Amino acid sequence: MKHELVTACKNLHLGYVMEAYEAIAFNDRSQYLLEVLQVELRGREISRIRRLMKKARFPQMKTLEDYDFGAVTFPAHCSRELLTDLAFLERKENVMMLGKVGTGKTHLATALGVEACRRGYEVRFFRVHDLVAALQDKYQSGTLSRFQRELQKAELLILDEMGFVPFHKDGAELLFNVISECYEQRSMIVTSNLEFGQWNTVFGDARLTAALVDRLVHHAHVLAFTGESYRLRNALSGVRSS
Repeated sequence: MKHELVTACKNLHLGYVMEAYEAIAFNDRSQYLLEVLQVELRGREISRIRRLMKKARFPQMKTLEDYDFGAVTFPAHCSRELLTDLAFLERKENVMMLGKVGTGKTHLATALGVEACRRGYEVRFFRVHDLVAALQDKYQSGTLSRFQRELQKAELLILDEMGFVPFHKDGAELLFNVISECYEQRSMIVTSNLEFGQWNTVFGDARLTAALVDRLVHHAHVLAFTGESYRLRNALSGVRSS
């Protein structure tokens, strides 16, 4: 009988029933069948979230539960609750995170991405210089269009560390095209240690920089991060306690 059950579950693509059906208490047929199906649904949901997390390629796992919002200044039209509820994703708005190095921008961007995956959104995370390098590589190998189609599947694109490394003209134009494709079609979270007025030092072209910033900040929530570096603070506390 068990062999027949395994075969039936395999044919019906029920991947989680066999693991749990013997442990479920039987009170009546409807209750038992419902609980068996709920096990399958929960298993599929967990599996889907894992796939989304893997595809997002977060550098490390961060969550909203352990984030300290004390260093974040919100604009008038945004709040902690609206941000963490991911309302901006529904409206295809952007979130810009500006502030000094080490003030928690990447942590919050990652945590929002993780929460989006938990809610079933397609997310992609890139450090900006890595994305630009990938775009240039795909362009040279003739596979840029396929890579761009993959990026377009994302409902949230996270671009981390905008401004750390200046771009070559070709790289800047390729990144501009990615951002233009996202405009009013999908949400972006962008972190940077530079104010917008300094972005020209990264892109090297005033007109391109102005057009890029215009697309990013239209329909955007600009968050300011203040205070000293978390990493520096933790390092200093370790020194003092030793």
